[in-house]
Amino acid sequence: MKILVIADEESKYLWDFFEKSKLEGIDLIISCGDLDPRYLSFLTTFSTAPVLYVHGNHDGKYSRIPPEGCIDIEDQIYVYEGIRILGLGGSMLYSGGPHQYTERDMKKRVRKLWFQLLRHGGFDILVTHAPAYQLNDGRDLPHQGFQVFLTLMEKYRPKFFLHGHVHMSYAYKQKRYDKYKDTHVINAYERCVFDYDDENLQEHLN
Repeated sequence: MKILVIADEESKYLWDFFEKSKLEGIDLIISCGDLDPRYLSFLTTFSTAPVLYVHGNHDGKYSRIPPEGCIDIEDQIYVYEGIRILGLGGSMLYSGGPHQYTERDMKKRVRKLWFQLLRHGGFDILVTHAPAYQLNDGRDLPHQGFQVFLTLMEKYRPKFFLHGHVHMSYAYKQKRYDKYKDTHVINAYERCVFDYDDENLQEHLN
């Protein structure tokens, strides 16, 4: 399964210079937040792939302009073609805006998922906006990651952890790919395409 992940900055390659052929072969599109809702709606128009999304810390406008034709996976496990996808958007609380959470808040969200996690037997892909704590996150509060994401990966061993929020343009050391125990970690900044079954993922993303 070929998956397109996007976050934080609308891709000119896809939006400004769009050709339908650029989405050929894409089976699933996942947004990790902080994108114009009209951009997500645009992608649904030219692709047969479902577009799933979580909220970034700048996505308060989604309540007024929802991404039409897209699927909100916040606080749920969404199953597509047998792949279990858990969505937990938002960032660390820093200004009191929408979709911002303390570590304690995020842990509460995770605890409320206990029945879904039990019923589905875990999950295969964790989709968030913020990164995990000290795993390619920033040391400033707005870009600090959540510790509970590490706990989720340690307990359920998902195949992938997809996040945004930490722009790769911030610093030359920012990584597209990392690995935490058994989990492939991908920074979805702007756009990235990967194959769910790729055995040489690190080689192809680095």
